[in-house]
Amino acid sequence: MNDKELREIRRRFRPDKNNIMGIRGCFVNDRSEIISDFYQPMVKCSQEESEKLLAIMKKSLSGGLGSNLLNMEFATKQVMEGEEHALLMKLKTSELKNKEAVHAFFQRVIESIRIDGNYVILLACDNYDVFSRNADGTKGESTEVFSYIVCSVCPLKQMNAALSFRDYDQSFHSVDADLILCPPELGFLFPAFDDRRANIYNALYYIRDISQIYPEFVERIFHTPLPMPAPEQKATFETCLTETLQEECDYETLRSVHTQIAEMVQEHKDTKQEEPLTLSKRKIKEVLEGCGVGEEKVEAFAQKYDEQFGADAEIAPSNIVNVKQFEVKLPDVTIKVNPERNHLISTQVINGVKYIMIQATEGVEVNGVSINIK
Repeated sequence: MNDKELREIRRRFRPDKNNIMGIRGCFVNDRSEIISDFYQPMVKCSQEESEKLLAIMKKSLSGGLGSNLLNMEFATKQVMEGEEHALLMKLKTSELKNKEAVHAFFQRVIESIRIDGNYVILLACDNYDVFSRNADGTKGESTEVFSYIVCSVCPLKQMNAALSFRDYDQSFHSVDADLILCPPELGFLFPAFDDRRANIYNALYYIRDISQIYPEFVERIFHTPLPMPAPEQKATFETCLTETLQEECDYETLRSVHTQIAEMVQEHKDTKQEEPLTLSKRKIKEVLEGCGVGEEKVEAFAQKYDEQFGADAEIAPSNIVNVKQFEVKLPDVTIKVNPERNHLISTQVINGVKYIMIQATEGVEVNGVSINIK
């Protein structure tokens, strides 16, 4: 899925835009026991309740592609014979009315995750009548109905008893302790919405915390290869640079790498391309060559890339470079610089001592106090 297709599905999660008949779910306690399962018809919800429920489900489609949202690919054999894929298809084709399939899914989720405290598993099914778009931007004919399910696994937070002020009688009232539904920790969309049609060979997996990928959940629900988490991608990329560039891994080279990738991200944003930007081995080699890194070092990096990521792997730029921040860190000092002004920093050796030089023009402050540099 690309960003445009993702936004199209996200817009479905409004009371007047979707065909979701109800939310099916189960309440799980801190001992991984199902306390109750339930079905909440949307027609019995108030406008406010409906909006809040849909907003929670929509959260499972939030974040960036390649970081919070990971593409899970099913092999052909798995689509034909795999029990994990078959269960997802039963949930979709039955529109969550197959109680046996729903219960089996709940059990798989409970067996595969560990969340502190109580939580709920929520499932919703929507049927989206996909219309084509005319050249003038108006709605064309219906092309197909995209039937899909969305899952959200949401913690329940304990709210303490408190006093609440009510405006209608101008007085305080006691509010009992209660459980509050929190945004999802993880979830998914199945099938994927590729080229504005269903792709049963893919699912879109959501994780709130990119450092917590829930590998057992991926194995039990999708049974597909586990993608490398974004923090691990960043650490691996940095190791590849350090070990292969060696003496050429200096400030100017890394500043240039950051600048070039930031420019690629901005250009991709300005041209409003639908497909998300990814960095292949070839693109990163071109970046290093543009930084003046020698051919031998570039080839050494390419070989290390193959070993760590795979020859055909493509990485989301946000997973390896924060284009909105530029940081220079020492054991006792951290310098944060506007990425567009990173040329104000340089390195220099004076009388055998290594220094980081910061060009100071104006507006220099110490603990909030403006100072003069003599």
